[in-house]
Amino acid sequence: MSANFLRRVLQLLAGLFFYGFSIGMMIRAGLGVSPWDVLAQGTSLQTGIAFGLVTNLIGLVVLLLWIPLRQKPGVGTVLNVLLVGPSAEVGLAVVDEPAELWGQILLFAGGLTLLAVATGLYIGARMGPGPRDGLMTGLHARFGWPLWAVRTGIEVTVLAIGWALGGAVGLGTVAFALLIGPMVNRTVPFFHIPARAAAA
Repeated sequence: MSANFLRRVLQLLAGLFFYGFSIGMMIRAGLGVSPWDVLAQGTSLQTGIAFGLVTNLIGLVVLLLWIPLRQKPGVGTVLNVLLVGPSAEVGLAVVDEPAELWGQILLFAGGLTLLAVATGLYIGARMGPGPRDGLMTGLHARFGWPLWAVRTGIEVTVLAIGWALGGAVGLGTVAFALLIGPMVNRTVPFFHIPARAAAA
């Protein structure tokens, strides 16, 4: 096993763990769920299907959208499904909900920042993005749109649909939708492992 391959694996695993952990942080902050969770909540309310199953179905639909974008799932895509949930449970288990508003804001900001870093880590490992991030990178590659614009556009669209369906929206939801795009636009290039190094 080469040093570069080991780096890719470790970067992928760290990114996926931190991604799930950051979700736990933002949930504990109590300021609103992410746009994708708003969509899942709204869909669940309208259909009567359990939230967890709706989340899985939405992930499947997103994967189907990869087909016209010529995206292919990788090891990272599969591990995303397997590891993010358990690491989110770790976050929920060790992070307490702050009693004061300022603590909630700091916790949410920390979770959002960690999620952006985690996204850069596991996408930069070049072992396959998660379903939703694959949609982002696929649109970027296919049409040449900036990553921040693609991510922000996706998040705002998902948020609007979920809100219209009755999903819970808070100030944290709005902050997530508006800020995650520009933040990921910084972290993905920063943690990107070049193709030559990735192949070594």
